[in-house]
Amino acid sequence: MKNAQQTIQDLLSIAGIEIDGTRAFDMRVHRSEFYDRVLGDGVIGFGESYMAGWWDCEALDELIHKLLRADLEHVISPVKLLVPVVLAKLINRQRRSRAFKIGEHHYDLGNDLFQRMLDQRMTYTCGYWKDASDLDAAQEAKLDLVCRKIGLEPGMKILDIGCGWGSFVRFAAEKYQVKAVGITVAEDQIELGRQLCEGLPVELRLQDYRDVTGTFDRIVSLGMFEHVGVKNYRTYFKRVRRCLADDGLFMLHTIGTDTPKTSVDPWTDKYIFPGGMLPTQKWIAAATEGQLVMEDWHNFGVDYDPTLMAWMANVDVHKQELAQAGYSEQFYRMWRFFLLSSAGAFRARRNHLWQIVYSQRGLDRGYDSVR
Repeated sequence: MKNAQQTIQDLLSIAGIEIDGTRAFDMRVHRSEFYDRVLGDGVIGFGESYMAGWWDCEALDELIHKLLRADLEHVISPVKLLVPVVLAKLINRQRRSRAFKIGEHHYDLGNDLFQRMLDQRMTYTCGYWKDASDLDAAQEAKLDLVCRKIGLEPGMKILDIGCGWGSFVRFAAEKYQVKAVGITVAEDQIELGRQLCEGLPVELRLQDYRDVTGTFDRIVSLGMFEHVGVKNYRTYFKRVRRCLADDGLFMLHTIGTDTPKTSVDPWTDKYIFPGGMLPTQKWIAAATEGQLVMEDWHNFGVDYDPTLMAWMANVDVHKQELAQAGYSEQFYRMWRFFLLSSAGAFRARRNHLWQIVYSQRGLDRGYDSVR
């Protein structure tokens, strides 16, 4: 009978990875307990043992890419890790009473972190790298792409569901002379966002999407839908429809997946996005059917890979400053595992980035796709 170490080594060999090998994507194991931990706890044990310093990998992003391409995360699935999946099916983990938990857990980690990690506009979503060579240019291009896709014109009133620090509403107000309302569930984002948007026709609110009222010419949601949960998709799109002008357009910008799960992996759920859930095409289609007309669907998930790598590079550049600001070495390892694992997942085409444009009843003259 194989011991734990031999079992893990055999599994990793399927993905072309060696223990203590010489390549950047090979693992360096420092504690022998690592093997039993991964066999017993699967993904969460893999991530937590990295946080604890039991193993290292120079090119962690490429390691994850190879593991996912080999589908190894489904080989080790301890029975106890099925509990969160079952609970997600039975319980609405994204219900109204929990709406502000994600803001407290993730987005209120501190503006010190995000100001050093993100671009100059603090855009915490995928950049658009088609004609860009650096993070700032990629995020400017993405923000402008959104404006062009929804046909912004001066004087329009727009709503941003999940506005973050206000990067999109600020860009739209500056470049397209619109009036904007942005909502978020993160207090730290509101505080800094209001400072950044000062002097512009922009209002930022600490508000759940279910409580939004009013009518808007255009509505966008950039990187927030991942927190809505499949049990609430219909409610979400009903609210969008209720707030969208008859001739308006709505653009949904979300990470998506082809592998339906009612929750993110256990490590991400515990440490990064509690209650997170990636939508599938089928779930989105079912929730919008009879409510909105899909005019355009654009997948540029490959652009999230360089975005995440640029964020990681920024964190590394400012690592000492972040340590002085109170972010521990364990936090750094957790954050590195999060960013580089995500980059590997997009590189493996396990995750996607979708921009979907909707109208109320279908545009009379159709929609010209913008790229």
